[in-house]
This record gives sequence, structure tokens and C-alpha cells, in this order.
Amino acid sequence: MSSLLQGKTALVTGVANKWSIAYAIAQAFRREGATVLLTYQAERLQRALTEIGEELGAAKVFQCDVSKDEDLANLATVLGAEFPKIDIVVHSIAFANGEDLSRPFVQTSRDGFKLATEVSAWSLVGLANAVRPLMTEGGTILTLSYLGAQRVIENYNVMGVAKAALEASVRYLAGDLGPANIRVNAISAGPIKTAAARGIKDFSKILDAIAAKAPLRRNCTTAEVADTAVFLASDLGRGVTGNTIFVDSGYQIMGL
Repeated sequence: MSSLLQGKTALVTGVANKWSIAYAIAQAFRREGATVLLTYQAERLQRALTEIGEELGAAKVFQCDVSKDEDLANLATVLGAEFPKIDIVVHSIAFANGEDLSRPFVQTSRDGFKLATEVSAWSLVGLANAVRPLMTEGGTILTLSYLGAQRVIENYNVMGVAKAALEASVRYLAGDLGPANIRVNAISAGPIKTAAARGIKDFSKILDAIAAKAPLRRNCTTAEVADTAVFLASDLGRGVTGNTIFVDSGYQIMGL
């Protein structure tokens, strides 16, 4: 039986550690035969990401800070020198100031709003624009969202608004890139214990609420999110674009 991603090259951003969703996605891509490339934000992270890359069997680790235009502009050149064809891009990048997450949304600062939206949403646009010249045979761009983009989630605050912009960007990018056979989708994962999640106040209460109320009566796992990413990145998902796919044990369907 052939692997689902054999012969495909995937660029995965935002791998923070072994417990991150992006790590699980990269691991699943390798399992399915893809060549995996990783990026790290700053020089201080190079050693850690290089070690993670070795564990995953990644072919290469590149530096790219999506908040810097010069890094994005240079990305296609650096990638293309060794990997002239990219088939899959995973965007797993988000950030907001701690103070803007810890206080009511109405008190969000102007700079905090701009920062959260730029890093968490515009970076998808910048990354897609940088890499699309290498997606010569079409492909898939994936990003990660959360229910807070569509509903008010306590303590998610400005990040919810940034994720809403991210999901809208997915739809517009799908419209722009579809003629080049590039599909763009988001996975809205349920809450998972990651380093990023620790920045959300009372996160453990969210996990408990999901386990109590979701149809499956449990929280989702990074492996379940990763397998959905494999589906969307493979030919099995060839007719899916512009969508936000929920992997959250069904919690998003529930009312009171």
C-alpha cells in the first residue's frame, strides 16, 4: 500500500516542541512518506529546532521570521535552491501579548491588536505569497484555528479576533490560489495542552468543559488533528478548499 504523501515536500512552520500540534503534523507527514522541511523564528531557536528536525527525520531546517518582510522575501530563494517544488505548507503561527489575553477584549490596546492580527493572521497571507512560486504543481496550504474565531470564548479575547481574520483569509486565499490548483484550508482544533495554550487563563477549565459536553465526551488529540492534516494535504482531500474543518470531538455543534 502506497503512502498518502509519497513524493510530496511539506514546509511546516511553528514547531515549538514535541507536544505542539505542528510537531504532530510533521510526524504524520513523515509517516506518510513526505519530505518535511521546518522553519524556526530566530537564531536562538536554531539548535532546538535542529534537534527536533533530526528526531523527525526532517530534510532541512530553515530560519524565517514571518514578521520580517526580508525573511519572507528570502524564503522562496533559500528553499528553491534545494527544494524547487513545494507541495504542502503548514502555517502554525500565532501570538498575542499576555496582557491583551488577560484582560477584557474591550481593553485591547491598539498595538496589541495589530500585533496579534499581524502575527496570527497576516502571516498566513505573507507565507502563502512567498511560497506559491514554488508550488508549481499546485498543492495545499493549511493553517490552525480555534472555535474562538467564531464564538466568544472566555479569556481568548484578541486572539479570537485574530483567528477570525485568519479564517476569512483562508477563504480569500482559496479564491485567489484555486486557479493554480492550490487549496487552502484551516483546521479548527479543540483545546490541547500545548505551550501556546498555557497562555490562556483557566485553560484547564476549558479542557474539563469539553470533556463533559462534547459528543465524544473527551478532548481531541494532536494525532487526530495531524491525521486530518494528512487527509487535507493528500489527494483524498483534492476537492476541499476554503473550509474550516473542526477536529474537536464535536464540541462546536453543541448548544445549551
